[in-house]
Amino acid sequence: MSSEISKSASSQSEPGAPGPPGHMERGSLIVVSAPSGAGKSSLAERLLKRVENLRFSISYTTRELRGAEQHGVDYYFVSEDEFRAMRERHEFLECAEVHGHLYGSREQLVEEMLAGGFDVMLDIDVQGAEQVRRRVQGAISIFILPPSREILEARLLARNLNEPADVERRLRNAGIEVQLYERFDYVVVNDDLDRALAQLEAIIIAERCRPDRQRNRIESIITTFGGASFHA
Repeated sequence: MSSEISKSASSQSEPGAPGPPGHMERGSLIVVSAPSGAGKSSLAERLLKRVENLRFSISYTTRELRGAEQHGVDYYFVSEDEFRAMRERHEFLECAEVHGHLYGSREQLVEEMLAGGFDVMLDIDVQGAEQVRRRVQGAISIFILPPSREILEARLLARNLNEPADVERRLRNAGIEVQLYERFDYVVVNDDLDRALAQLEAIIIAERCRPDRQRNRIESIITTFGGASFHA
């Protein structure tokens, strides 16, 4: 992988807005993960409309399109041969097999957005999240937790996209995935979509206020004080 992504990611110099010319910070990588049906994709879609300078990393997948999904908008839909060739060329920042299909985030696309000063959100499973945590220093990881198994099952059945055997497999996998919540920096319980969305937005804004994520702008402000030092 490139050395740039492995560096500690910095966000825009001011929460929700770019800094002054010449003081733009490198973007932050934000990993959002959850069991299938927990609502992470719905939350991600709404979050992109509410938070400025936030971009979405469109994943590559070998599964078929569902419903109104569009190639290049929801996913890049590719054949298994094409996906495996990309993996052999080490083009993915993370990749995993999930529910019988392959998924991956293309590193070059992520790096271009980060270098442009945008925070980049990855909507990925817990396997991919673990890979990103190991490879990217400073990545922000958020786990979306459903309020209960019963509610998760109801959501999976309500969307009517999966056969009963597939729903059961996703529920079994969810039982394993929810046990991994402690590996994440934040946990958001999606019992109410608006509340969960507000919490996600608050996490991103709080992370943007960290000194190390707006260092360029802070230092440019400090220079206006003539380099005066503080003495206790």
